[in-house]
Amino acid sequence: MVSNQHIPQYCGSCWAHAAMSSVADRIKIARMTSEKNMNEIGPDISLSIQFLLSCGSKVAGSCHGGSASGAFEFIKSVGYWPYETCMPYLACSADSTEGYCPFVNTECNPFNICRTCANPWKGGDCSEIDVFPFATIAEYGSYHNQVKEVMAEIYARGPVTAGINGIHLHNYTGGIIYDHVEWRDLKMTHEVEIVGWGYEESTDTKYWVVRNSHGEYFGELSFFRIEMDVNLLGIESHVSWATPKNWTIQNVPCVADGSNCIRSDDVGMYADPSLDDMKTYGRRALL
Repeated sequence: MVSNQHIPQYCGSCWAHAAMSSVADRIKIARMTSEKNMNEIGPDISLSIQFLLSCGSKVAGSCHGGSASGAFEFIKSVGYWPYETCMPYLACSADSTEGYCPFVNTECNPFNICRTCANPWKGGDCSEIDVFPFATIAEYGSYHNQVKEVMAEIYARGPVTAGINGIHLHNYTGGIIYDHVEWRDLKMTHEVEIVGWGYEESTDTKYWVVRNSHGEYFGELSFFRIEMDVNLLGIESHVSWATPKNWTIQNVPCVADGSNCIRSDDVGMYADPSLDDMKTYGRRALL
């Protein structure tokens, strides 16, 4: 799905949005080619961007910047990536001081990784969910100024992420961004997702088709096009990719308030698990 990193408030999490959308798109492609009945695939899978902001700051980044390659490294090492409904996007990280962020707890703990809330008018409260749907990454890597290799990667396995000088995109309203001296600024300030390429006969121009994370109001319904093979805005300088390994198809059926999916000594499950404990339990339960 298209996302807007600046809602509900400004957050420099382009790297996380690019990483998430590229992996989610690759999961969709894999599901379309591997699952027998396409009519039974189900809704698209979106992964929690907030999980990266809350738990991946040391490796991946925060609202003050980061990298998709760091996000892939973090997810591969942790071993799981919760679905987006575990913890929707808050546009806050531990180092955020803007807006309501000082009043939001983004500490990396089970409550902030996956939770649900019961009806407070009936005595309910919010509680963590310890067993939840998630995806994993098999491998990740990068390309540097290797246009043919990037095209082959997209063709074979799906979208990739790319660093870019985003300053020049602020006033983009559509069309192809052609090679021009002012567009050759290679300073990377933004990260996006390259989903494919095209060709314009009238100008004999090949171009990348790129997804941004500023919402459908931006550019061409969140996308923009930029001339290929001239490294405009540095878009071909650092390209990252990750391949999904597993994703939850059949979940552990938690009840509405999540009470049967919270670990406690009373039922032979654990309370307040550490990140490593949750990784072990979650993989054992869901894959």
